[in-house]
Amino acid sequence: MLARHGLPSAPRRDGPTWSQFLSAQAKAILATDFFQAGSVTLRRYYVLFAIEVDSRVVHLFGVTANPAGAWTVQVARKFTSDLEDAGHRSRFLMRDRDRKFTASFDEVFRASRTEAIRTPVRSPKANAFAERSAALVSPVTKSPRRSRWTGQPYLGGKLVYIASIWHRGPGALARRRSAVSRTPPTASARAT
Repeated sequence: MLARHGLPSAPRRDGPTWSQFLSAQAKAILATDFFQAGSVTLRRYYVLFAIEVDSRVVHLFGVTANPAGAWTVQVARKFTSDLEDAGHRSRFLMRDRDRKFTASFDEVFRASRTEAIRTPVRSPKANAFAERSAALVSPVTKSPRRSRWTGQPYLGGKLVYIASIWHRGPGALARRRSAVSRTPPTASARAT
């Protein structure tokens, strides 16, 4: 198109490539989202989590059956306090436009010098880090027949366990799932 109009091509710009730019900014980005988990009693629970984009460390904010704005603000305060105690600082928090993320939620992060960035409208890939992480964990939590969640406390404990496996490295959760599916049940497991 440029040649057709007699214009030269754009010059190469000095500076980082897109991948270099993303890897440089990844150290300062947290991505957050909700995912749903079902129980044996057919109750739906909502899990709020965040993932550090550079290290892929997952932080579980909490599990609730009613994710109102006040609850998200409460768990955000606890999370930011825990991050400050650990000496971790993020510059940006990516989140979608869910109504559960209120202005008060953003204000909690703003107070800890983290800017909350809402993803653009109708762009599901904008928060791909959180979406991908939820997609890996949610099949484990969506099937009540397979997972047998009996309630909110049990689900919270199980998610902490899944996160600890996740932090062992790439593919650890998949390796753990395949090992569990190949292992026959023991006598003590059959008795329960």
